[in-house]
Order: sequence, then C-alpha cells, then structure tokens
Amino acid sequence: MKNAFKRLMGNVYMFVESLRMAVANIAQNRMRSFLTVLGILIGVTAVIALITTISGVSSSISDSFTSMGAGSLTLSVTGTELKAGLSGEDMDDITQLDHVTGVAPNVSLSVKMAYGDTSETNIRTVGTNEYYFVNDPEALKNGRAITPIDIDTMARVCLIGSETVDTFFYGVNPIGETIYINGISFTVIGTLSDSSDDTVASILAGSTEILMPYSTALKLNGATLVTSLTVYMDDAEMSSVVSADLEDHLDALFNYEDDTYTITTMESIEEIMDSMLSMMSALLAGIASIALLVGGIGIMNMMLTSVTERTVEIGLKKAIGAEPGQIQIQFLIESFLLSMIGGLAGVVLGILLSAALCSVMGTGFVISYGAIALGVGFSAAVGIIFGWSPARKASKLSPIDALRRM
Repeated sequence: MKNAFKRLMGNVYMFVESLRMAVANIAQNRMRSFLTVLGILIGVTAVIALITTISGVSSSISDSFTSMGAGSLTLSVTGTELKAGLSGEDMDDITQLDHVTGVAPNVSLSVKMAYGDTSETNIRTVGTNEYYFVNDPEALKNGRAITPIDIDTMARVCLIGSETVDTFFYGVNPIGETIYINGISFTVIGTLSDSSDDTVASILAGSTEILMPYSTALKLNGATLVTSLTVYMDDAEMSSVVSADLEDHLDALFNYEDDTYTITTMESIEEIMDSMLSMMSALLAGIASIALLVGGIGIMNMMLTSVTERTVEIGLKKAIGAEPGQIQIQFLIESFLLSMIGGLAGVVLGILLSAALCSVMGTGFVISYGAIALGVGFSAAVGIIFGWSPARKASKLSPIDALRRM
C-alpha cells in the first residue's frame, strides 16, 4: 500500500514538475510560442465565429418563418387541359374545409405604371382579396383595404407600397389620386405599411409594389382562373390535417391526375432552410478547420525545434534516471498547453466576433456550445496528435549521444 502511494505521489510530482517546465519554456520563447499559438487561435476563432453566426442566422430565419407563416400554407396549381386553375367557387369550397379560416389568391403580373410625368415599367403587381388584410391587419398603413365589392365589380382600385409612394408621390398624399396601370386608370385607395407582416415582402417582390383586387388582376392578365393562393388555418398545429384534406379535395377537383398542384407549408420550407444552413455550417467549419491543421503543423515544427535545442537537457535528465515516458509526457504537456492556449483564446475571440457579425447583420446572437466544444476538442486533439512525434523523438534520444553535444 505504501509503495503504491509513493508511486502515485511520485507520478503527481513528475506531472507538476513537467507542467512547470513546460510553462517556463513557453514563457522563455514568447515570440515563437505566440506565432505557434496564432495558427490555432485563428482556426478556432473561425470555427466558432462561423458556426455561431450561422446558428444566429438560422434562429432568425426560423423566427421569421414562424411569424409570417404560422397557420398558413401555399397552394400552386398547374391544373389539367380541361381545368387550368381555381375559380371563385373553388376557393369558396376550400374555405369550407375544416380548420380553414380563409384563402387569399396571389395573382402576379408585371405592369407599367404612370402618374403625371413619371412612369415605371416592370412593376410587379399582385392581386389578392379582402382576407389578406383580415389575416394581416398591420399591412394597411393608410386608407382602406380591398373589399368584397371591389372583387365582385372588378374595381379599378389599388394600394401601393412605400417605394412606390417615394417614387411617384414624394411629399404628396397618394390616397384618392389617379394612376395609370398599363394605360388604364386606377384610383389609389390605400398605402401598405413598412412594418407589415413579412408575407407582404414574400408576395410583393421587386423595387416597387402594387396591390389590387385579384379579379381585376386576372382581367389585366387576360385570365379567369387563379393558380396560386395562400390558405389560412385557425391552428398552426393542424397544418398536416388541413394539407391532407386539401389534397383529397384537389384530387377530386382535378380528376385524380398527377402533378396538378403543389402544397407548400412553412414547416417544409423551414426544414429545407435548416438543412441548407446545416450543410453550409459544416462546409465552412471544415474549411476553417484547415487553419487548425496548419496550426498543428506549426506546433509540430516548434516542438521538433525545441527537442533539438534541448538535446543536452534531455540527455542530462536521462543520465540521472528520467524514464522515456516521463520525457515524452513533458513534451506532450508543452504541446498540449500551446494548443489549448490558442484554443481558449480562439473561443473568446470567436464569440466576440460572432456577436459583432450578428449585430451588424441584425440577426439574433445564440452561443453555440457545440461549436465551442468542437473548437476546444479539436485544439486539444491537435496538440496531442502533432505533439506526439516530437515527444516520441525526445524520449528515444540516447543520453550518451545527447551528452556528446555539450
């Protein structure tokens, strides 16, 4: 029992002494140690910053999808030769499905708009109905929304976005003004809010935007049927149920022919985005890890140089009874310390850098503990793996050959 205790205390003493000597050697060669640590620091900083920033972006995108798409799904119809889209009656039937609170058609077209001496072409215009504003009351900034009467009478009225206001009505109240869309006069009945739901941005893509009754937009398009609409639900958790019911209804509507429609839920889009971001995160982390490998090569180079410089010291230690394992442990500890100093410093800098990047991009900052564990674990592994060969070389030195260099 006493012998075992003595051996344990001896091993502890040797470890502490090896640690002290490793710290002393690192401090003695400050510049060389700093340059060696720098490679690990850059690699870990890159890994932490990239993964953490992407996590923040992913979280922000997820929140955006939740806010703009909770309780809704998108239906795109290709139809058949006999029925190329949905009529008003078809949309009313969809509204009668369980858990469906309403639908908003999306009729897109590109138009030329003119007001006074100003005109613009290729302005993306969208036709919808009154339920769009029921679902998103904040979309309306000033004026009034589209009404069922506007839909039934194909009224030549429209709402315009902030960029259209700035382009055509700078300093002028646009409500009540007459504009010309494809040469046809329209009355501006309202303006859209900048802070409205992100669905506005998804529908109204482009530098300027116009919103009008979908029946009017169909007439401008020379069409009679709707091929795209948003279906709103009373409970986001019922998305799969509503989607299944809608599939059954549409299958019967299009005589069970294949590829006649596509149903897209926000959950499926979010899953695709998460998958893409995860792949991007892994790719960028892999690229950043190359810097860690370069840092590991730097550590190996420094340790080999250190072994060469301390050949006499190693010979003296072996001459007075130091075992090869003890010599090897000493150099491994030094290599490990160098790598961990760079790794821990890289974690701190990586978190600070990712916080700055998230602030600049306006996304949420979420600390990725997985990225921290990856960075620290990778640096520890680099220190051991790349320090093993120099440490092994030091442990195998012959004391006689080493002492001859004195």
